[in-house]
Amino acid sequence: MVRPSADSPPPDRSPTGGATSPASLYQRLGGYDAIVAVVDLLLPRLQTDAQLGRFWAHRGTDGLRREKQLLIDFLCQSTGGPLYYTGRDLKTSHQGMRISASDWRIFLRHVTATLDETLAGRPEYHEVLSFIESTRGELVEE
Repeated sequence: MVRPSADSPPPDRSPTGGATSPASLYQRLGGYDAIVAVVDLLLPRLQTDAQLGRFWAHRGTDGLRREKQLLIDFLCQSTGGPLYYTGRDLKTSHQGMRISASDWRIFLRHVTATLDETLAGRPEYHEVLSFIESTRGELVEE
């Protein structure tokens, strides 16, 4: 789970002046619609990349839609949102895909470009990038 950084805004205040729980990363990102917008920008970049496109080759439209929704659900739950991810764990779902360190570097370039477009200058930028980077060990087959 991603924890708020030192740059995170202070906790919300209740009407009586007491501190309430801090907003989740999900809330600070803008919720479901904001996460969908990021996924909508990221997936086409990955799918059309000369090296990474092989992971989506020969996939049917329905399968691609399902994978997209699973990614959205995963990101929503991982950022503290109300969605429940029902897919397999990252290691199991990516096992045998032969994701290399080179694939990972290209993936991170696309993630960074997408975040530059959607979260530039916001403290959440680094939280999201740190979370993505924390998944490397479950995805890359060295």
